[in-house]
Amino acid sequence: MSTVNGGISYWYANDGIPDPREPLPGDATADVCIVGGGYTGLWTAYYLKKAVPFLNITVLEAKFCGYGASGRNGGWLYNGIAGRDRYAKLHGHDAAVRLQQAMNDTVTEVISTAAAENIDADIHHGGVLEVAYTPAQLSRLKRFHAAEIAFGEKERTLHGARETSERVRVTGAVGSTWTPHGARLHPVKLLKGLAEAVENLGVTIHESTPVTEIKPKHAVTPYGTVRAPYILRCTEGFTAGLKGQRRAWLPMNSSMIVTEPIPASVWETIGWDGRETLGDMAHAYMYAQRTADDRIALGGRGVPYRYGSRTDNDGRTQPATIEALREILVRFLPTAAGVPIAHAWSGVLGVPRDWCSTVALDRSTGIGWAGGYVGSGVATTNLAARTLRDLIQQDSGQGGPTDLTTLPWVNHKVRKWEPEPFRWLGVQAMYAAYRTADRREASGRTAETDPIARYADRIAGRH
Repeated sequence: MSTVNGGISYWYANDGIPDPREPLPGDATADVCIVGGGYTGLWTAYYLKKAVPFLNITVLEAKFCGYGASGRNGGWLYNGIAGRDRYAKLHGHDAAVRLQQAMNDTVTEVISTAAAENIDADIHHGGVLEVAYTPAQLSRLKRFHAAEIAFGEKERTLHGARETSERVRVTGAVGSTWTPHGARLHPVKLLKGLAEAVENLGVTIHESTPVTEIKPKHAVTPYGTVRAPYILRCTEGFTAGLKGQRRAWLPMNSSMIVTEPIPASVWETIGWDGRETLGDMAHAYMYAQRTADDRIALGGRGVPYRYGSRTDNDGRTQPATIEALREILVRFLPTAAGVPIAHAWSGVLGVPRDWCSTVALDRSTGIGWAGGYVGSGVATTNLAARTLRDLIQQDSGQGGPTDLTTLPWVNHKVRKWEPEPFRWLGVQAMYAAYRTADRREASGRTAETDPIARYADRIAGRH
């Protein structure tokens, strides 16, 4: 059986490409224009329209809603947020604790909102299990666990090898950490349900309408310009395609595979009855879930970045990447070795130069933005959307500061990425270093993080 490569993602192959919505018919006006029809844009439209029903809100999407990361991700709804440690250094520990608590609450918010809107997205609230299988990974895992506890995650638990195997029998796992603040879901089912809920509220969505430039109170497209007091950029990994944004966020690639359905006899050898989302402590990390139809969907880095901030061709990924991900699957769960890979795909996520997610509104221009999720966007998009809602209500005089508008990631500024070819060379070198560090740590010669990885972190700007 051959592996389907591309076609946006397995999630769309499983649930179907949506019927197209009409493009922008010409010049138009709105109260709020949202550029990007992924999770960030749709959640923002949802919360704004619920808060202020009379608002005229228009969403502009270049292809179709969920074409980008929202329709291609690993289905990890979890409480991780990129940049928390940096925000602690900039704004103090207590501010970062508030940000973490908001992310913990966001997992519950997404689950409860999906239920309220009758969105069946195959959500299973099984938490997140992250495993270590080398001495160096175990040291990092223990430090990571202690840090999460210090940031207020009192429900998190630490497990040894035996307790880990009782959850998932990952070969060679020597320890794990588990948090209840996570769930598995079907990304496209959530996306489609959210788009329908937004339209039912009266929001206008135009697809096949690429925005080429965002200016104060103007979103420019080939079909016309939408004028609005507020223009919100919600384009994540595709931000570099906008005029003047080439170096704002780097479009980092991530790739995935999904198996054919796994027989019950094989599941008996694997366990995974709790259907936790599963990750590891490698530098070039993996992420996986047990799907509702008993497949394994697993992702990680392939070719990390395309020269000139180019994006992909409908999700197609390299054969070498597919094989590398299959090797990770077999390394973790050897009894799944005989199960064919049904589908492979890739997509881009947004990475700021300091690896910090941000949400902002420029009150002088009315231009807002959210993103730079660094792969943690399934939940972070929801928090960003509710924050954009509050920022707009505050700016328009319909509300004051809220708990969300005072979180430390609001209006955070970050410098641009380096020009080419330095951007491409830096990213290639960074991930080559991470892969080398993982190989060296796998030899078991040290119980500490390999110095090559620490050097790569400094070059990347992650610490």
